[in-house]
Amino acid sequence: MTFNLLAVGDVVGDSGIEMLARHLPALKKMKDIGFVVVNGENASGVGIHPRQADAIFDAGADVITLGNHTWNRLQIVKYLESNDSILRPANYTSRVPGRGFGVFCGPGGTRIGVMNLIGRTEMDANFDNPFTLAPRLIRSADVDVTVVDFHAEATSEKGAMAYHLDGLGLNVAAVWGTHTHVPTADAQILPHGLGFVTDLGMTGPAHSVLGIRPDMAVNRFLGGLPARYESADGPCKLESVLFTIDAARGVCTALERLDIHE
Repeated sequence: MTFNLLAVGDVVGDSGIEMLARHLPALKKMKDIGFVVVNGENASGVGIHPRQADAIFDAGADVITLGNHTWNRLQIVKYLESNDSILRPANYTSRVPGRGFGVFCGPGGTRIGVMNLIGRTEMDANFDNPFTLAPRLIRSADVDVTVVDFHAEATSEKGAMAYHLDGLGLNVAAVWGTHTHVPTADAQILPHGLGFVTDLGMTGPAHSVLGIRPDMAVNRFLGGLPARYESADGPCKLESVLFTIDAARGVCTALERLDIHE
């Protein structure tokens, strides 16, 4: 069983959600996409509200992943407990709500494991070690294939995770990076069949600094007074990577960037 899985980069603000809603349904039809994972941790700028999660699902996402801003909007706490299709990083302490790994029914009944992890380099040393946690969780699950959203700052940490999971015999078909909001040109298939890209990019305002108003970013680096970030205005973009996955062998057979700019 071969199917196409789309991984969509961090959605920023309501304009990013609207961009997703405008283009994802047509993209799914055009590319015969059978499963969609969207990173939504910046849907409210920093964090995500339940209404925004609902809107991302309505746009066509099968799973929403999060990241370091998971708890910035505490309204999401009950939602994380009630909706199994939204994941926070699995290597948060076990005392927090929600879960970081789920098994979902994909095309042809394929059991797809989706894992959300967060890096520790330049992030927060209090997270559990994702390199030891990931294999342990995957081995405990009944899945045909697993894909991983690694929400991390360092390019080296993302690349190391991909090579770590490639070839372990765990049927990990794809690892993609999120968090830095800048699309990378290194989409590749590793020696044992794992599809990898360092960063998907973002979905939201195109004329921005990581989705926020440029003047606000400049103000920060000039040492100005801190202010609550606001999403930039203007045209939007959608940045993503399409993975073609052979579920029978647990490998990626092809991948390509799918970026839309308005």
